[in-house]
Amino acid sequence: ASYILYSRELVDNMTPIALLMLLLAALMNIMSTNCFSSNLSPIRRMQLKMSTPAPEGEAKEWVGAKKFSMKDRYTTTVLSSEQISKILPHRYPFLLVDRVVEFEAGKRAVGIKCVTANEPQFTGHFPDRPIMPGVLMVEAMAQLGGLICLSPPINTEGGGRLFFFTGVNGVRWKSPVTPGDDLIMEMSLVNFDERLGFATMTGKAYVGGKIAVSVEEFTFALART
Repeated sequence: ASYILYSRELVDNMTPIALLMLLLAALMNIMSTNCFSSNLSPIRRMQLKMSTPAPEGEAKEWVGAKKFSMKDRYTTTVLSSEQISKILPHRYPFLLVDRVVEFEAGKRAVGIKCVTANEPQFTGHFPDRPIMPGVLMVEAMAQLGGLICLSPPINTEGGGRLFFFTGVNGVRWKSPVTPGDDLIMEMSLVNFDERLGFATMTGKAYVGGKIAVSVEEFTFALART
């Protein structure tokens, strides 16, 4: 909040209306500051506190594991890794969706890929600077799309169908993804041709609120096993 100091002489010379206007302006300033602070989530308040540098000579306030873990307090797991394995045919080391946190059947989904240093691709990509290959980022998004395609109402045959890539267009990588990151992916169904079994989707993925990769168009073909 910002404060303005007025001299006693200036205040004494104000008309009652001007003095009332001054008091109202000060009150509104205080209320808007308090509203801004109270509307922030606990996580955002913690982030602001962490991002504010401590005054010179003072130690930065310790946050602790409990507060860091609170981000999961606002996230509900819709599909666990075990449930995902019952829908997707992929297995380690190529199952790239760890959990789904939002799912609107036949329309869209939000899933998470937790990137860790012990994944085999980082042995060679790259030994001194591990970066998740862009094609694996797209593959992870495609698998999230596969969860939509292989679930009702699009697939009503249970485990009797597979999905395959038939095309990808408009891929843009915006920032590198490294071990320790959570790749938060969102896929949306644009069109599904039930007669031919072709699906068109679009998607984006984020790390820390910043976009890491966007894909204008995925196309898939659903086939019976």
